[in-house]
Amino acid sequence: MEDPILFTLAVLTVLGTPGPTNTLLATSGATVGLRRSLPLMLGEAAGYTISILTLGLLLGPAMAAAPLLAAALRVAVGLYLLLLALRLWRHGGAVLATGAVVMPRQVFVTTLLNPKAIVFALGILPFGAGPAVWPLYMLGFLPLLATVAMAWIIVGTVLGSAAGRRGWGGAVPRLGAAAIGGFAVLLLALPLLR
Repeated sequence: MEDPILFTLAVLTVLGTPGPTNTLLATSGATVGLRRSLPLMLGEAAGYTISILTLGLLLGPAMAAAPLLAAALRVAVGLYLLLLALRLWRHGGAVLATGAVVMPRQVFVTTLLNPKAIVFALGILPFGAGPAVWPLYMLGFLPLLATVAMAWIIVGTVLGSAAGRRGWGGAVPRLGAAAIGGFAVLLLALPLLR
């Protein structure tokens, strides 16, 4: 995808779609606010950069040749997301009193394993255009990512503030955990439904 406008629209659409990383960003915004959630954006940027480059330059061709590798990766991602959802469900409310519910390393690993990276690496970033082109698109990807991440954190902050005023603040981490668990189940179950 070498058209800059189409690239921008595609990136914003995929990044803006609810998913595990966005759920973590919104959950953090809801529980600890905007300012304390900003470091999570670095974890997301690092996770996507490493994942997209690895998939686009190395694993993409291998996964096309070995569908079993793609299935194993999907299972690993699904299991990680289930584990993350369980931890957030069990410990989220207790951590509210002491600090951040969502840590940068969780956002990094979740983003590193996010299935959206496959879409970016194999369908949106123009790796086939050569080494003079795709790095520019990768650099253009990062400010778009920051914009969408900030939007998810702000949405979480607004919703968390409203929930706190109604006495529902403790439910926020559990809602995030349920959403992440739902993404994990979908990721694991969709291949079985085909």
